[in-house]
Amino acid sequence: MELEVCLIAVALAMSLWLRPWRMLSRQALEKDGPSEPSPLVTPLLATLVVLPWLWALPTLHRMPLQLQWSGACLVVLMLGWPLAIPALVAVGGIAAVLSPSLDWADAVGTIAWQGVVPASLALALGAVIRRLIGTQPFVYVLGRAFLGTAVCLFLANVLGQWSGHSLPGVEGDLSLVARWLMAWGDAFVTGMLTAIFVAFKPEWLATWSDRLYLRKPD
Repeated sequence: MELEVCLIAVALAMSLWLRPWRMLSRQALEKDGPSEPSPLVTPLLATLVVLPWLWALPTLHRMPLQLQWSGACLVVLMLGWPLAIPALVAVGGIAAVLSPSLDWADAVGTIAWQGVVPASLALALGAVIRRLIGTQPFVYVLGRAFLGTAVCLFLANVLGQWSGHSLPGVEGDLSLVARWLMAWGDAFVTGMLTAIFVAFKPEWLATWSDRLYLRKPD
């Protein structure tokens, strides 16, 4: 548990140092006008309302294979890494309150391996993709949202398994297969929602910019 606490503490300290709360307000078009709420308030509230139930779901039902859902990569695409980290920590805390069988030790492991680690890997992978390939809408949706989610979640799950955060009811190499398949399920949903947001609600994606990806002038 010490490793998970250290990972969460370092990531949370770095994110708070970047003052992510500034992303939740924006200045009006007038230079000295009042501030107004950011469009990111909507995906932030959706994350805090929906995601805790999905994280608590494996402990709320009895099945041979407890399907785990992360959503961390989607949260990073919507909120940006600095705001996503405290949001994911809050999601883990709410999930622990919602599920009577999810103790705080398991909640810390869930926050680390389903939230903080895949979110941080998604940030690093996004930077690499932009550096090597550039800013293309197809690359953003397919590379970062779809394939990137599958890779980041699988790597985070493997690291979590090596640290002792095993998948209940599954052992050995079969556990890796189960984690690989679950990562693809997360990737499909993340890629689909990201494509929808790019088309209809780009303001809900902090990592998207029409100026960069569509070459639109300011």
